[in-house]
Amino acid sequence: MAMECITSTQSMTQPHQNNNKESETTPLVFDASILRHQQQIPSQFIWPDEEKPSLQVSKLVIPLIDLGGFLSGDPAATMEAVRLVGEACKKHGFFLVVNHGINADLISNAHSYMDDFFELPLSEKQRAQRKTGEHCGYASSFTGRFSSKLPWKETLSFQFSAEKNSPKIVKEYLSNTMGKEFEQFGSIYQDYCEAMSKLSLGIMELLGMSLGVGKECFREFFEENRSIMRLNYYPPCQKPDQTLGTGPHCDPTSLTILHQDQVGGLQVFVDNEWHSITPNFNAFVVNIGDTFMALSNGKYKSCLHRAVVNNKTTRKSLAFFLCPRNDKVVSPPRELVDDDFSPRVYPDFTWPMLLEFTQKYYRADMNTLNAFTDWIQQKESC
Repeated sequence: MAMECITSTQSMTQPHQNNNKESETTPLVFDASILRHQQQIPSQFIWPDEEKPSLQVSKLVIPLIDLGGFLSGDPAATMEAVRLVGEACKKHGFFLVVNHGINADLISNAHSYMDDFFELPLSEKQRAQRKTGEHCGYASSFTGRFSSKLPWKETLSFQFSAEKNSPKIVKEYLSNTMGKEFEQFGSIYQDYCEAMSKLSLGIMELLGMSLGVGKECFREFFEENRSIMRLNYYPPCQKPDQTLGTGPHCDPTSLTILHQDQVGGLQVFVDNEWHSITPNFNAFVVNIGDTFMALSNGKYKSCLHRAVVNNKTTRKSLAFFLCPRNDKVVSPPRELVDDDFSPRVYPDFTWPMLLEFTQKYYRADMNTLNAFTDWIQQKESC
């Protein structure tokens, strides 16, 4: 890639530049075991006044979609689920699913096993340290990527593959990285990712039907997905009104299936204000990402959301980010394109292109897809 031709990305990469002289001389380390007790938090975690969280926000009313009838093949229940999914995706792209068929013990184990990793000493967690420019591994905040507006969280991310005859890469990655004592840990998240992949394909059937392209269209596109699993761990913060667990952004991936614990902290920006999504341990929160927004030719929107923290309790969440196989070209079905009434909104691309853009050149926000489109067009003109 002729990256030297891309000149306008300088304005997009400001978050990567270090304008804090103090941080240039003193490397910042996010050690949750220490920072969770500090009354004064480092300045890099303090967000601008206009972006600081409002902890008291109204609840967002989003559809609770019962998948039981759909999964059992009930035509009437399926059409109702299709209707509700379509309405939610046209408005803000968020909905809840219940009776999803995922084993309750698997979900509980996936939450409880997070403690086995995140409660380790920092030096032990750093065995899985994410390398610069990569998206898998352990990240203690984003101290290695950004110099300001840092999120108050730790994450552990890993790749999942649903490709035919693919090895159990989640289990292998976690046991190889953390040692044999993490084999059971790896098995839990391998099983969880496989369950999420299966659930996501069912949701893709509903999305395809709601868009009028048939239930197989998107299911086939994502059948051999190369997705990302992320464990989010938000420790308490003594100044929760000054920082954010995750800053405002739209997911660059295709579909997110999130399971929250009972603590709460997810907020969604709808109708020009922030709303909370009440935790429901029996439900998954599902939302559209930028890649599917492009795949739907802009008919379904990704939505700005963030996470807030509190000063008492650690919050945990499990996020499965559905992504297409690396060689799949993200291009909307012909049924969704009309030169007169619904022309193409975004150029063709592959998921690795967008992933590279968000890892190296742009901090994901509500304008990621438009900025990425400009980036592609500049590269093509070089």
